[in-house]
Amino acid sequence: MPSGPGVISEEQIAEIVATVPPSIGTFLLTALQDAETIIAQQRRCRTNAIQIVDRLIHGSYEDLRRALPGISLVQVVHVNGEESMEEAAAVAARVDAILLDSGNPELATKELGGTGRTHDWKLSCRIRERVNVPLFLAGGLKPDNVREAVQTVGPFGLDICSGVRTDGKLDEEKVRALFRNLTA
Repeated sequence: MPSGPGVISEEQIAEIVATVPPSIGTFLLTALQDAETIIAQQRRCRTNAIQIVDRLIHGSYEDLRRALPGISLVQVVHVNGEESMEEAAAVAARVDAILLDSGNPELATKELGGTGRTHDWKLSCRIRERVNVPLFLAGGLKPDNVREAVQTVGPFGLDICSGVRTDGKLDEEKVRALFRNLTA
């Protein structure tokens, strides 16, 4: 990832992945848009899932699957309006999951995650109802809104980052509060 909290090097990713049992999902978040360079990056990092945070421009999901059998593909769709529904529907058959986030890849300096902003959860729910793959929800999730987000969208899983950080670092009390609110 080029931006957002928690950016770590490929070397650090590979070190962490080497300590994680294979049954646990390890995600490479990549802003690369070329299948060949994504393949090379995954081979360096050795994760068992790739989260593509921008649009794939060169190559295809099929190229990724051929080169990386057994590696899960998660495509991020930035929910900015009705066109997000079409984007999610178009990619759903090619990936293992979709992650809905609040970034904006159309800006001069792309926002590809870690914005801390929410998006229209009702639109996210409509996307979930339309696609046939697991849907993860991200974007401005924090202890005080996570329950409403889950109730509104009904996601398969959550991707939470900036909402449980203080001064750029994970905040143990915010993490605890988030789980308390999820299970309340």
